[in-house]
Amino acid sequence: MLAEDSVLLRDGLTGLLERFGHEVVAGAGTADELIAAVAEHRPDIVVTDVRMPPGFSDEGLRAALELRERWPELPILVLSQYVQRAYAEELLDSSDGTSVGYLLKERIGHVEEFVDAVRRVAEGATVVDPEVVRQLLRHRRDPLSRLTPREQEVLALMAEGRSNAAVAAALHVSEGTVSKHFGSILTKLDLSLTDATNRRVLAVLAYLRG
Repeated sequence: MLAEDSVLLRDGLTGLLERFGHEVVAGAGTADELIAAVAEHRPDIVVTDVRMPPGFSDEGLRAALELRERWPELPILVLSQYVQRAYAEELLDSSDGTSVGYLLKERIGHVEEFVDAVRRVAEGATVVDPEVVRQLLRHRRDPLSRLTPREQEVLALMAEGRSNAAVAAALHVSEGTVSKHFGSILTKLDLSLTDATNRRVLAVLAYLRG
């Protein structure tokens, strides 16, 4: 199963995989199409891009996580131009990290490398580009290093259980300024989560771990 919004690239990858003896049972141009096609065809492996319509941000990767929730043993190989840390970590941690891969397009030097990665992930291995590993380790090692001193002050006061109003009073700034600082903190900590998740709690936990 191949998910890629660019028709030319999707057809090119399809031809490449078929040349090496693989059968592409379906192609998808959106995350919704990907999920529907997997439910219909139940492929041996999914190869997906990260950025897909309609937002062209991380729809493909979020779809991959949904697929792993539905079918934990489904092998998934992400083929991307960049590292989306927030969801990459979750994907690589899913099902004990088996049958999963994350490769950067521009760092694949030979066609054979890509085809071998598809085979290995389908067989249960984990295949991750070294640059992906480097970025994830750097992020996990010191996630607070990207915060400004003022943002660290705000987060430290929040960790004490203070409200936005109390933080504002302690720092002699407006509540609006505190809200702006907190929005920046969430972005820098890659807490791009749903409204149902308490992002304030997760931000504080990140601070305490640091």
